Amino acid sequence: MPRAPDFWARPGLLSDLLLPLAWGHAALTSTRRRFAHPWRAGVPVLCVGNLVAGGAGKTPVCLSLAQLLGARGWHAHLLSRGYGGSLGGPVRVDPQRHSAAEVGDEPLLLARAAPVWIGSDRASAARAAIAAGADLLILDDGFQNTSLHQDLALVVIDGATGLGNGRVIPAGPLREPPGSGLARAEAAIVIGEDKTGLVLPGSIVLRATLAPRGATDLAGKKVVGFAGIGRPTKFRDTLEELGAAIAGWHAFPDHHPYRETELARLAEEASGANAMLVTTEKDLMRLTPLWRQHVRAIAVEIAWRDEAALLAVLAPILSRAHGP
Repeated sequence: MPRAPDFWARPGLLSDLLLPLAWGHAALTSTRRRFAHPWRAGVPVLCVGNLVAGGAGKTPVCLSLAQLLGARGWHAHLLSRGYGGSLGGPVRVDPQRHSAAEVGDEPLLLARAAPVWIGSDRASAARAAIAAGADLLILDDGFQNTSLHQDLALVVIDGATGLGNGRVIPAGPLREPPGSGLARAEAAIVIGEDKTGLVLPGSIVLRATLAPRGATDLAGKKVVGFAGIGRPTKFRDTLEELGAAIAGWHAFPDHHPYRETELARLAEEASGANAMLVTTEKDLMRLTPLWRQHVRAIAVEIAWRDEAALLAVLAPILSRAHGP
């Protein structure tokens, strides 16, 4: 996925020139939704989506929700489009058999927490998951998808970038106007400090942070870091917060398929600096098993500011009987 253009962050001349196309995009999205006939799964469907193109923190939220719901007795299965993978689906992800080139990097990561199904047809993937015993479905992304009825939706927003310039693609980063999107969501989840002055009228706002897990030993150690995620600088910030001494840093596009030559150069740089080669868990999914042995992955997890508030939002699902 290419890097987001700089003008998406604030209004400007180029954004102004693209406004007619943005209005057309918004109109098409609205029309498609108005005439859609989404399939009802018969089990609760919880969507974790966003309003902007690119990363916002959906995957850690899905992981956290799968664990939270599993601890309460739900047999939650996750549905993903499988972006970047070659398999059309529906396919149940097997981390021992599948590669990121086949199913995508995020599904491989999610499969560590719960069963994951990929497929461009979300309704078909949902049917397969239910047949395999799912009594609750977590839809990773797909907030704008109209093929599957969503019983409850959460919109994830990166506090550092917010809603960008507030305009719809291609004039800005929004997939749809924020008013219509927020009206369909039960709550917005703002991850990290709000640095843009978000205004979310009428929305329940849940606050959370992304915290590194099991990496305190990096303090004072030299590292060469690399990341191909929605906002690679977030990973660099994490390394700095951990106290690592950054001897080298490389940013790649989101979902970047690493070539052997690229990894060899990174390893050579780390060796020359007597440093550790580090990346994100999501990037690790795109490495071969051999390279995974030579690269340290830093895991992150969601820390909810008020878990009781989250459970209150999820109450309509939690109060339902289990089973199709």
